[in-house]
Amino acid sequence: MVWVYFDASALVKRYSSEDGTELVNELFHQLPVAQMTCAMIGILEIISVLVRKRNDGRLSLKLFTQAMVELNEEIIEDEAFSIASVDDELILSALDLIVQHNINATDAIILRSCLNLQQVLQNQGYRLVLWSCDKRLLRAAQNEGVDVFDPEVETKAQLQTLLSGSAV
Repeated sequence: MVWVYFDASALVKRYSSEDGTELVNELFHQLPVAQMTCAMIGILEIISVLVRKRNDGRLSLKLFTQAMVELNEEIIEDEAFSIASVDDELILSALDLIVQHNINATDAIILRSCLNLQQVLQNQGYRLVLWSCDKRLLRAAQNEGVDVFDPEVETKAQLQTLLSGSAV
């Protein structure tokens, strides 16, 4: 079975139409939210993107308000959706990933959180796939042995393969 770990660059597509939105929406239709997670810092990044889009006119006030309500209902308030906490221990354990993979601090935190969850899930027979549109993060995750999916470049057929349990 598959679990999905979202980076904000992929999950924001659920709340603001961009390349990749169709695949993110399709995932939400086919995979239980109980098999999805993101880091708390990712939620803050999503809100930041939505605010930026509202401020520069890419999102009307109405669409921004709707996106915030949906984010709150689907992710923040839904206890089935797993939100990974970010504490000082996790941050410190992510330091080496910055230098090793030439990624920024937030990506290192996301990757470390993802690696920690992957270890737990593998012991339970699950496969974790990181959904992101951040090329450096995707490359670093692959180098660390994490399966990845980029909804901006992957296809619906590749999504079906992912959900059927085959390799991506």
